[in-house]
Amino acid sequence: MTTMLYARRKAWPVERVTVRLRQQRIHGKDCQECEQKTDAFVHRIERSVSFEGALTEEQLTRLQEIAHKCPVHKTLTSPIVITEMTS
Repeated sequence: MTTMLYARRKAWPVERVTVRLRQQRIHGKDCQECEQKTDAFVHRIERSVSFEGALTEEQLTRLQEIAHKCPVHKTLTSPIVITEMTS
């Protein structure tokens, strides 16, 4: 949604955005991307965002940058704190 709104504002000819996700639960010690190895499990999400339309390489690059700034991506890549709700 974020990339489509951006493309519309720029009047870029995006016809379709496809997002594919694959999630795995792996041991932290087996996580190649993790900075700290841990005995706990890690949720590893693979993501692919593709665009259809008569777009230049520069536009495609910029749309990928915008995809990394969407609210969902930011939430999933930021530290998460879970607390109990109080009445």
